[in-house]
Amino acid sequence: MNSKRILIPIFGSDVAPRFDLATEILLTSTDSQPDYEKEKIIVLPQASAEQLCHQILTEGVQVVICGGIEEEYYHYLIWKKVEVIDSVIGTYNAALAAYKNGHLSSGAILKG
Repeated sequence: MNSKRILIPIFGSDVAPRFDLATEILLTSTDSQPDYEKEKIIVLPQASAEQLCHQILTEGVQVVICGGIEEEYYHYLIWKKVEVIDSVIGTYNAALAAYKNGHLSSGAILKG
């Protein structure tokens, strides 16, 4: 499996409920080897869907896992060839684990 860059807008330890209101993001990848796994949390200066889309494209993100997202930004990211898995509820660790195991889909409600 090729490594993919993943971005998750977060709120505390959860996937942020709204894409456009997120002020923190988790950037990571699907690398399975811990030595190569890079995971960082970035605090944004303000909540902005436009800034978040710019960050996604600048960082070379291939997958966005998020809560609610406006249709305009969803279609923009899809047009830019970014996979968007939306309406995800739960912790970002559970969402990331489900994605890496191939079990994450839009609308998922995750425990833990």
